[in-house]
Amino acid sequence: MTKVITYGTFDLLHQGHINLLRRAKELGDYLIVGVTNDNFDRDRGKLNVRNNVLERVEAVKATGLADQIIIEDYVGQKIDDVQKYDVDIFAIGSDWEGKFDYLNEFCKVVYLPRTEGISSTMLRAESQDIVRVGIIGCGRVARRFPSEANIVNGVFVTSVYDIDKKKSEEFAKDFNNVQACDNLEELFSNVDAVYIATPHLAHYENIKAALKAQKHVLCETPMVLDGEQAKELYRFAESQGRILMEANKTAHSPAFNHLVVLIKSGVIGDVVDIEASLSQLLDKNGREFDPNQAGGALFEQGSYPLLPIFKLIGINYDELTLYSRMENGVDTYTKGVFRYPNATCSFKVGLGVKTEGDLVISGTKGYAYVPAPWWLTDYFELRYENQNENKKFFYKWDGFGLRYEIQEFISCIINKRFSSARLRRRESIQMAFAMQQFNERKNFYKI
Repeated sequence: MTKVITYGTFDLLHQGHINLLRRAKELGDYLIVGVTNDNFDRDRGKLNVRNNVLERVEAVKATGLADQIIIEDYVGQKIDDVQKYDVDIFAIGSDWEGKFDYLNEFCKVVYLPRTEGISSTMLRAESQDIVRVGIIGCGRVARRFPSEANIVNGVFVTSVYDIDKKKSEEFAKDFNNVQACDNLEELFSNVDAVYIATPHLAHYENIKAALKAQKHVLCETPMVLDGEQAKELYRFAESQGRILMEANKTAHSPAFNHLVVLIKSGVIGDVVDIEASLSQLLDKNGREFDPNQAGGALFEQGSYPLLPIFKLIGINYDELTLYSRMENGVDTYTKGVFRYPNATCSFKVGLGVKTEGDLVISGTKGYAYVPAPWWLTDYFELRYENQNENKKFFYKWDGFGLRYEIQEFISCIINKRFSSARLRRRESIQMAFAMQQFNERKNFYKI
């Protein structure tokens, strides 16, 4: 039997892709198709992929031409795959002529003619409207948004608004082609979507106003501090036919997503414990220490350590117990302990207490370790009883990391996906319920 392998993004699957797959299939008896995953595409600077990897795999499967579909995860994988699957022929489009000659050492390399006049790039250019984005709130995080948005295809930051007019005017001066607006109505009239980076307590009203104005919304984390408000806003967004997404950059980072996929596939067995921590020592004169602005460690940092717990263990816990060190009405340190039917998890956050800031996921076969600062994940390890089985994974964390959440936000808008697999609505809502429990001081103890 002659085995053939080919690779591609297969974004916006079109007749050119189908023709290439058919030509590859005709070279042998068994066709293996490697579909590049989202993280691999991002590492190559391709933040303009329209369909996520699951959608692209399903599209390739629907052609009926692939006998086997695999995911391309890393540079150098082609050599590994050719040997692993005992491949006879490597086939690729002629626009890659000469680029894969190094594989001749392992198998025959064939460059297939491409279908003229059609490509994913062309289809994107013809079909994708520019999403005009306005920014609400001109603080430190918001200033990172324009440069990150420039990396993502189809995004154009047009307008900005802040209740402090001077801040919005300074913002507009610092970034080309950005207009400072006098009010939200003016901003809404200029945009298709908004990025909200205002203080926590303003999020609910800002989101609701934007959705009423028929705008898609990307809101900084924590989205809101009340679970019922989160439910209401997500329901309202869907009723308006608009995307509402919480901007948790860790949830969309390449390394964290690969970590989640690996853990869910069972590489460390059943997960029975997660420990996540995050801390900073900040100036106590800042907003983060003002109880009237929802200051404190849990509100400021809590959504990050809650993320791996809810992604890997789920949202159906039996109990959450909170322990906090309080100063002047805010928590400078909080530890939370979750009790699940078959697991236990804990997290620590601190603004006035320093801790390691790592992530440990314990399983029945091994454990995953992500060193500090784990929420900016670019490296992690899988560790086992037999240290020879340990594996290390390295990734790039590009820029400020906002580009990953922006790309997913635009993808959700274009594909009309109301919930991202990277941070489900139900997970975002449960984060808000955890914040609400702290706010109501339920199952709460001072230390």
